[in-house]
Amino acid sequence: MDDEIRLGYQAAVVSLERPTYRRLWLSVAHHPGDTVSCTQAEALVLAAEARTGLRPQRRTDLLRQRMETLEGGVATPQQRLLGQQAEVQQARDRLAHAQQQLLDRQAVLNDLAAYYSAHHRVERPTSRLARARQRVTAAARRCQSRERAVQAAERRWAKTQAQWAEQQEQLHHLQARLARFEHDNETNPTPVSAEFRLDAGFGTYENIALLIEMGYEVYTKAHNHQVVTFLKKQIQPETRWTRVGANAEMTAWASQIFKHCPYPLDVGLERFYTGPQLKHSALLHFGQDPVTENLPAWFKHYNGRQTIEAGIKESKRVFYLHRIKVRAAPAIYWQECVVIFAANFIRWATHWLSQQAAPAANNLAVGKMGVKRQVRVGAHVSAQVVQDSQGKMLRFSPRSVFAGRVLQLRRYDCSRPFE
Repeated sequence: MDDEIRLGYQAAVVSLERPTYRRLWLSVAHHPGDTVSCTQAEALVLAAEARTGLRPQRRTDLLRQRMETLEGGVATPQQRLLGQQAEVQQARDRLAHAQQQLLDRQAVLNDLAAYYSAHHRVERPTSRLARARQRVTAAARRCQSRERAVQAAERRWAKTQAQWAEQQEQLHHLQARLARFEHDNETNPTPVSAEFRLDAGFGTYENIALLIEMGYEVYTKAHNHQVVTFLKKQIQPETRWTRVGANAEMTAWASQIFKHCPYPLDVGLERFYTGPQLKHSALLHFGQDPVTENLPAWFKHYNGRQTIEAGIKESKRVFYLHRIKVRAAPAIYWQECVVIFAANFIRWATHWLSQQAAPAANNLAVGKMGVKRQVRVGAHVSAQVVQDSQGKMLRFSPRSVFAGRVLQLRRYDCSRPFE
């Protein structure tokens, strides 16, 4: 890209499904190929809100409680810092004392060695020179031990410092988020109720907490497979499993607390077979819906997000957003805009065609055709362009699938003021 070797290409697409036009694409942003999807959740949510102009009431009360809990937790590492700082200083003092003792004993050993040499005395195992040499060896070992003690104390101190700094940074981040959410609520007279159904790739605890605080009801799969491992250990012989699909069963727990999630979550454990192999996955939920009381409905509702997966496949296999045809950044941006327009135009055109005169008996029902087939058929439809004083008109061939349809583009009068 741009005459350089780059990390590849990913597209972050925001779409909206409506009863009239079905899926409409709202925005797209390109990222390097090594971008981790869970880091883009907030940007996608904000893009959706910006394009639709709609958002729910922010849960500032929950965010304040989270901040209060965090502020209470900040005091603990701060207290440990003071104690560990004293331990580091004490360990350094003990090391300095041992090093000075080693120097003193080495000086004594040097004097005795010189004396023995000058008087031609033999060093025996119990002689003063031998005992002095032993004391030097012991002092050297003591210095090594106290150096290790200093290093251990400094590691503990550095770890607590990093933890305290991380908590401080997180607190400042949440304070900025609270100010932003309070402003959002003040400027949102008509909040909506909305939910997010997330793929496991986006279902980190931080993303779940963010969406909860933004006011959404959240359905997701667990990002960390350790959740599945933990839940499997909670299974007992008397655990009740509920059939939720042709090849799936579930059991669930309401309002569970996880170490790295600030809010309680409803948790469901699925088990299903893929061939002879039994597999498990975990569903997470936050919201007013009592999902643990109706597990088949929870399972069906979450898996209804397959329409999103269908949209992703459509963007790759029909409109070829995934296979970029250009390399320069402006050209990539232009291709993204054209692809979005083309995808939306087909939805608008399908609705418009359904409002036109009824087609002949042997014509295809455009509204019942899939998007891929519409593109394939529509690309080979012949039409006649007619121009007159009123503008241009596109009249489709009487032998085409769009027979009887006319698309008229009226001439724009530049003398009229823009409305």
